[in-house]
Amino acid sequence: MASKFRVAAWVVVGAITGIMATLQVQALARNTASPLPLEELQQFAAVYGLIKADYFEPVEGKKLIENAINGMVNNLDPHSEYLDKKAFKDFKESTSGKFVGVGIEITAEDGLVKVVSPIEGSPAARAGIHAGDLITRIDHTAVKGLSLSDAVKLMRGKPGTKVTLTVLRKAENRTLTFTVTRELIQVQSVKGRMIAPGYGWIRITQFQSDTLSSFVHKIDALYKEDPNMKGLVLDLRNDPGGLLESAVGVASVFLPDDAVIVSTKGQMPEANATYRNTPSDYLSRAGDNPLDTLPAGVKTVKLVVLINGGSASASEIVTGALQDYKRAVVMGTLSFGKGSVQTVLPLGPDTALKLTTARYYTPNGQSIQGKGITPNYEVDPLESGDPYAALRMREIDYKNQIGTGSEAADSSRVENDVRKQEEARRLLEAELQKDPNKLPKLPEYGSKEDWQLTQAMNYLEGKPVITAKHPANTAKAKTPAASAAASGPKTDASGATKNP
Repeated sequence: MASKFRVAAWVVVGAITGIMATLQVQALARNTASPLPLEELQQFAAVYGLIKADYFEPVEGKKLIENAINGMVNNLDPHSEYLDKKAFKDFKESTSGKFVGVGIEITAEDGLVKVVSPIEGSPAARAGIHAGDLITRIDHTAVKGLSLSDAVKLMRGKPGTKVTLTVLRKAENRTLTFTVTRELIQVQSVKGRMIAPGYGWIRITQFQSDTLSSFVHKIDALYKEDPNMKGLVLDLRNDPGGLLESAVGVASVFLPDDAVIVSTKGQMPEANATYRNTPSDYLSRAGDNPLDTLPAGVKTVKLVVLINGGSASASEIVTGALQDYKRAVVMGTLSFGKGSVQTVLPLGPDTALKLTTARYYTPNGQSIQGKGITPNYEVDPLESGDPYAALRMREIDYKNQIGTGSEAADSSRVENDVRKQEEARRLLEAELQKDPNKLPKLPEYGSKEDWQLTQAMNYLEGKPVITAKHPANTAKAKTPAASAAASGPKTDASGATKNP
């Protein structure tokens, strides 16, 4: 019997090898950069055949191939992934701002799924799930080892169905269980209001297909409420990114016509591009330009951009452009540092490859990959400091992040910084085990208790800004005059988060 299985296995190997040889010829005919590695592909075919023949139970060939594709793609970098039928559908939903799920933004941490933040008004928020919660189990499935896409699949479903989430809340050193009813989530990516006479606050939570029109509508509404706007705060804290064209459009709101917003560099000719303040670069289809309705004052109004370690990708594009042109002062903490662009390449009607195709660069030619945007004013989230700093994961912490493109000069420094961060995280987690209530809760963005927003208002009103506290020094006040000014010299730009 075993010999029959092995004969069958080698028949499969022979068939696949023949296919590989055909692909080799086709690849050469298309003048690809390098020929397919035929010897390694033959080895892959041999492994496939042996699993089909010798594994203790039958395994579907489709499952084996999909697993192989996932392994090949997932090992490239943290943001490339194979999108099967369900994942591709979910991806399209996430960029439209509508999906059925529990309503949380998540990222990976220590093999588990970490809640970046519950979406306001969502089932998860109403159930009491908090930012920082680690999801350890979804219904009866352990999360350890699951990809983010697989975790999202388990949390998505039909409206009205229930899912049980088991979470570890480190701040309280306990495990909690939540049963959440799935519903259609309509993510409102833009919100804002006047926070004082003459001063507005606009927050973007994610760059979606309708973000630019919503952003312009909100600005128009604020100027109608107060035509003599003196200052504006653009809040991009914990904004994980989104669509590149939306980011280009938002930056264009504040910058001159034809100004360079961002450039990209990659292997493909089409990956080398420059995006400017021009309708063809920020509108997905021809039609009315939403920027035509903007009040003239928005081009010169005093502007502060708030960022933190959760500000990634598209939000870094906007921040980098406004900082490079000295159009805005950037305030908060160092951003996430995701300076790579993902392009969705369809593999058929239902599947696609989300592949990292380029690094992006600010107008001054600076790569943000692994570095992030450094604020002009470093301001902690609390007057007492940033108690959660050691627990935050940034792009540089990923072992397979793609680097800046000039790693040789700074690799030792980067490795040292990562080691220090890991040690600080370990020490803080040990302290939390002893005292679960050690860390205070952070204020809601836009509230009266929002310390970073208070400092942004201080800057806009010409008052001293209290900058970040560090172990080696105490908080110190900077006046706008004493501080350095902003420093100078369909593609997806999403960050490392997902919405289930």
